[in-house]
Amino acid sequence: MNTEASPVGRYFAAINRALDGLELFLREENSPLYHHDLIGAVVEEYLARLRGSFESWQNRIAFATSFRISQAESGFPAYQNVLELENDRREAGRRLAAMADGDTIRREMVDFILAKRAFPAALQATMAERCYLESVQQGAHFAPLCLPRTIRVSVNPKTRRPYYIVHWGYYDGTANLPMVYIASLEDSSRDLVEMLVADDGKLNRQVEIPLPVDGLLNPSLAHKFDDFCAKNSAYSLTLSTVATNLDKDFDNLHPKQLRRFILGPFYHADVTVHGVTVDKILQKVHRPENRWLLTWTLQEIFSVNERPGKWGLWGGQPARDEFHINTDDLECAQQGVSAFQRHALVPHEAYQAIYAAGEADKTFAGYQTHIIAGNQVLKGV
Repeated sequence: MNTEASPVGRYFAAINRALDGLELFLREENSPLYHHDLIGAVVEEYLARLRGSFESWQNRIAFATSFRISQAESGFPAYQNVLELENDRREAGRRLAAMADGDTIRREMVDFILAKRAFPAALQATMAERCYLESVQQGAHFAPLCLPRTIRVSVNPKTRRPYYIVHWGYYDGTANLPMVYIASLEDSSRDLVEMLVADDGKLNRQVEIPLPVDGLLNPSLAHKFDDFCAKNSAYSLTLSTVATNLDKDFDNLHPKQLRRFILGPFYHADVTVHGVTVDKILQKVHRPENRWLLTWTLQEIFSVNERPGKWGLWGGQPARDEFHINTDDLECAQQGVSAFQRHALVPHEAYQAIYAAGEADKTFAGYQTHIIAGNQVLKGV
C-alpha cells in the first residue's frame, strides 16, 4: 500500500507539518500566546506524545485494514484509534514474543522472492506489524488519559501552603480532540504543610523533591487525583465545572488557576469536511503539503476569593474558592471561563488562497492568525 500517494498518507504529511509549525511557534521567545516558558514547555511534551502516536499509526496502516479520522468534527484520528494504540502498547511484549525476529522475517522475504518470483506481501505485512509493535513498545504516546505530573512546587507566602503546578493530558472520546490541562493548586494538608513549609514561610530546602514527580505530589491524594482527572476532563465540561468539581472533591486542595489547551480542529483538503467554503479553497492550493489549517484554543479560569472554612461541634464547611467568569463577554460566559484565546496556524500558500477568495475575514474571525512560511512563523496577522 503506497500510503504517501493516498489521501491518508497526505493527511499524515500535513499533520506532521502542522505540528512542526506549532512547535516552532511555541519555541519562539516573543510568542504572543505564551508570556513565559511554562505553557509552551508543557504543551510541547504532549505534542511529542502526539507525534509518537501519529508515527505508530502511520506504521500501522501498512498492515491494518482501516484508519478512521473524524472528518466532520475535529480532523484528528477517531478515538477508537487511540484505544487500539493503548491496547497494542499493553500487548506489544506478548505479541512480539510470539513473532519471528526481524532478521528471520527478512530472510524469509528474500527466500520467497527467489523461490516464487513474486512480492512477499504477507511477509511484508508481518514485518510492518513487528516494526509497529516495537515502536509502540518503545515510544511515548498520547493515551486516553496521560496521568498527572507535578512539575513545580513553591509556597504561597500569604497562606503558607505548598503550591503545586500539575498537568495532565486527555483525548476526548466524543469530540476526538487532544487536550492538555495545567492546574495551579494549594495544598492545606497538615502533613504536607509541616513537611514543605519552613519556619520563614518559604519552601523547606531540606526536603529534596526530584521534579518532575509522576502524579500529584501529595501521596495520600495522588490516586484520587488520578481518578478525578479521568472522570472530569471531558471536552463537554466547562472549565468552571472542572474547577468547581476539583474544589468540592478535595477539601485540602485549593485550585487557584486552571488552564485547558484544546488542539483542533484540523482542516485538510483531502480528508476533512468541516466547512464547504474552506474545504473548496484548500483543495485549490497548488502544493499538497500546504492544504491544511490548524486551530487551537486556550481557556483559563482563576480564583478571585477563598471562603474560609467554618468548623464547629457538629461539623463544618471546608474552605472553598470562588472562580471568576467574565460575564461581560458572552463567549466567556458560555465557555465558563475567565478568559480564552483562539489561534489559527496556516501555511502561507493556503492563507493567500483564502485571502484571494475574499474569505479571510470570515474564516479567521475571532482567531489570532499565524502564517507559517518556511522555518518562520508570522504571528498575529
